[in-house]
Amino acid sequence: MGYGKWIGGIVGFMAAGPLGALAGYAIGSMLENNDDDNYSGGGYTYENPTYGQRNSFLFSMLVMASYIIKADGKVMHSEMEFVRQFLRVNFGEAAVAEGNQILLNLFEQRKQMDANNPSAFKNTIYECGMQIKQNMGYEERLQLLSFLAKIAQSDGSVCQAEIEALKEVATAMGMSAQEVESMLNLGGNTLEQAYKVLEIEPTATDDEVKAAYRKLALKHHPDRVATLGEDVKKAAEEKFQQINNAKEMIYKARGMK
Repeated sequence: MGYGKWIGGIVGFMAAGPLGALAGYAIGSMLENNDDDNYSGGGYTYENPTYGQRNSFLFSMLVMASYIIKADGKVMHSEMEFVRQFLRVNFGEAAVAEGNQILLNLFEQRKQMDANNPSAFKNTIYECGMQIKQNMGYEERLQLLSFLAKIAQSDGSVCQAEIEALKEVATAMGMSAQEVESMLNLGGNTLEQAYKVLEIEPTATDDEVKAAYRKLALKHHPDRVATLGEDVKKAAEEKFQQINNAKEMIYKARGMK
């Protein structure tokens, strides 16, 4: 698989700003030998504008994933395998090697940047988050945050450093720490987790519970990320079902209908 069929080259909003700089390092050298006819010139432009939006989302996910994965100072096999499996299922085996290499390149870039300034890569991630906020819809950013939370959870536990990293990324992308807690508690089997998913306190009134669910269901509706592809929409549908499950757990505990 060539990059024209997966990452799509350095296109869309990631072609400029801090994301563009990271893309130039992480992807640019790989594209030099690309013979895909859909590319033109040295700017890696792509004919279909839809690919620009989708591929900017995918590269943004890899950039932020590189920060989350190393939040605790180490690269866990389970976290890398989660990303590889995501690529394998949705883009094929060839994409696994490509995505894996991009992550490794980003890890190396972080090492080089932090050698002179320990906060350099962290600052770049924050700038990337602001770029994502300016160019990506709110619902798409929520889905991106959902993927990042799953990566952090893939080794069976989420340490405090990973939680803080998720909150840093969320803040940069224009989202709240409460939304991070909601993502981390999806799929939980306790009432306490269900309330966190709905982003409310157990002391909330029944009307507040209903309002919170309506608000959450609206912003997480799968149709709002349909333009990013069927694979992303499918993941959003699973998240939507988990939100419904949390709502049903609360409704049952309160005797609500």
